[in-house]
Amino acid sequence: MVLFIGMKKILNLQCVNCGKEYKTGGGDYLCSSCASPLEVNYNYKLIGKRFDYEVLKENTSYNMWRYMDLLPIDNHDEIPPVQVGWTPLYEADELAEHLGISKLFIKDEGRNPTGSIKDRGSAVAVARALEIGAKVITDASSGNASDSLACLTAGIKVKTVIFAPKNTPEPKLVQLYVYGAQVIRIDGTYDDAFELCKQATKKFGWYNRAAGYNPYGREGKKTCAFEICEQLQWEAPDKVIIAAGDGTILSGMWKGFTDFNKLGIIDKMPQIIAVQASGSAAIANAWQSRSDVVAVEAHTVADSISVNLPRDSFLALQALQESNGMAITVSDEEILSAIPELARGSSVFAEPSGAATYAGLKKMVAQGLIKKDESVAIIVGGNGLKDIMGVAKSIQIPPTLVKPDLDEILKLGIA
Repeated sequence: MVLFIGMKKILNLQCVNCGKEYKTGGGDYLCSSCASPLEVNYNYKLIGKRFDYEVLKENTSYNMWRYMDLLPIDNHDEIPPVQVGWTPLYEADELAEHLGISKLFIKDEGRNPTGSIKDRGSAVAVARALEIGAKVITDASSGNASDSLACLTAGIKVKTVIFAPKNTPEPKLVQLYVYGAQVIRIDGTYDDAFELCKQATKKFGWYNRAAGYNPYGREGKKTCAFEICEQLQWEAPDKVIIAAGDGTILSGMWKGFTDFNKLGIIDKMPQIIAVQASGSAAIANAWQSRSDVVAVEAHTVADSISVNLPRDSFLALQALQESNGMAITVSDEEILSAIPELARGSSVFAEPSGAATYAGLKKMVAQGLIKKDESVAIIVGGNGLKDIMGVAKSIQIPPTLVKPDLDEILKLGIA
């Protein structure tokens, strides 16, 4: 089915920095004038004529494509067949009581096909690549984004080439090879892999999915915000806490809330909180010093948010400003301690970057930055199984073995 026949739901692509406008085409990446990221602009007046919460109530297709009218894809036939989205939003009463706050909601993005919120961005990027007839899709990633791309292209006739930095966790590498992607291991950082991926894109004419480079991936991630509003009966929480690496998830989430607000689906906008690891805090540093983003030498146990120079920092900082938000940092020790506490209090198993949001929430509560009557949603962006060795650093496994004898069990004092 093709939507809006004879009319365009997408107005144009626009540079987030200098404002230069572009028609949608094949290689829609950075601004040709200032090399800043591009953003998709929609015709909300047109979309509003056929899309509202009444339409959503009647839609029984519970995945991210229920929001097709607000996505930059026109043809349903180009949608990857793997189901992405409509992940659970848990009300974590036990943790809320423990922290002394009113309402805590946990959006468990680890329930997506490859265990990550990155599946949302990859789904739209792949659909877009198919629409323009791309034969090869490439990406640079420390794991989650490339895993999702490899998964979503595995069942279709598109070659996938992944540039994986040296610190990519083994479980994430395994997923890439299982799905059949061509993996190029880079003896360097994520930023090194990103730059080489860009060079290959220009040299060979490949379609590049990379975060902060491809504007369509951001559009997929905003569907997480749509779901939160719908799952909360057409309301947004007071605060939404998001872990930031490149900043694309953060900027995408804010765009999702903004889309729904422009269409009159929600009235209240949330405050956006960015959480970064203290060893990879380029966005937080810029926010706190009210200065330009400066590259850091990233080092953190949370590989998914380990970035020297964030590629989508302009829109991420803009989201913080527009939402009256803030950026905070958490140490690796705080991230690791948050993993078992989150799991035992909510049954949600998070990789280090996913648990960073809970670590950030704890710090905000301790600093009095959350009022007792406020509702808070944290985004757990990845499942703990994505980086099991990183998660293992958060606990101590007793080395003692017990003989298969009931008397031995009695000695443990469990009964």
